[in-house]
Amino acid sequence: MRVLVVTNMYPTEEEPAFGTFVEEQVAALRRRGVDIDVLFFNGRRSKWNYLRGLFRLWKRLLTRRYDLLHAHYVFSGVIARCQWSCPVVVSFHGAGEMVGWQGWLCQRLAPLVDGVTVTSPLHYEELGFAPARVVPCGVDLGLFQPMPKQEARQRLGLPGPARLPLFVGDPRPEKRLPLIEEAVGQVAQNDPRVQLVKAIGVPHEDVPLYMNACDVLVLASDYEGSPVVIKEAMACNLPIVSVDVGDVAKVIAGLPGCYLAEQTVDDLAGKIAGALDFGQRTRGREAIARLSLDGTADGIITLYDDVLRG
Repeated sequence: MRVLVVTNMYPTEEEPAFGTFVEEQVAALRRRGVDIDVLFFNGRRSKWNYLRGLFRLWKRLLTRRYDLLHAHYVFSGVIARCQWSCPVVVSFHGAGEMVGWQGWLCQRLAPLVDGVTVTSPLHYEELGFAPARVVPCGVDLGLFQPMPKQEARQRLGLPGPARLPLFVGDPRPEKRLPLIEEAVGQVAQNDPRVQLVKAIGVPHEDVPLYMNACDVLVLASDYEGSPVVIKEAMACNLPIVSVDVGDVAKVIAGLPGCYLAEQTVDDLAGKIAGALDFGQRTRGREAIARLSLDGTADGIITLYDDVLRG
């Protein structure tokens, strides 16, 4: 099976954390024997790259044969659908795509392609397209593993006696980093040992160090699909405080040391303090084992097979 992945998110030297979940999925599919090329165009650098990407796609299809195209995100899906020589699978990755005119575009694109994946049951409902399949992004359990906290802190140069909440990701407005900073600041008023650690733009292979060095991951986003960072934290047995967004409530349900919070300073601060007082690691790795990259790859390959069989 030969597949061309078309994506506007993929790691670069300048942004090593940009679209790592797409790169990980590609690697998992390759391990399963799928022959994959990647066509990446960076729309954040220039909107003209989308138009260039369309011409690059047409040129690629003239020089190499593919069984299907797999597009990640709606804009890549539109470009992939601007040809009819290959079937197209589109993966919509987040509830953010369903906001405003982008959501309208997702709903119009879905019936025009041959296969669709979404990240969670809530995302499925928002898309409103019955043939779509729920395939959450998996976590690399080989990379994200527990390790001794003090060892991780020494490698990162973080203070040993501190109590460290953690933010991981791109500080886009919908991630609500200022809200997290204010909530952690409120906790620090009663405990000066509390310091927020921000893992922003760090290489993906370094993120497990931050998760093992810190005491609780905090997520306060306005919207998510199936946030991989939650599963990565669970794979490291890191306690979690998150707002009820995407499928987080389902993923962390019943796990001691993991808390759902309202998107307010007071409630976030209270739950962060509770997670810090929990004072130990969770058993998140056991709970997340079923959401491995290999499981995601199996679901994608099943969809590929169904599309190619018509």
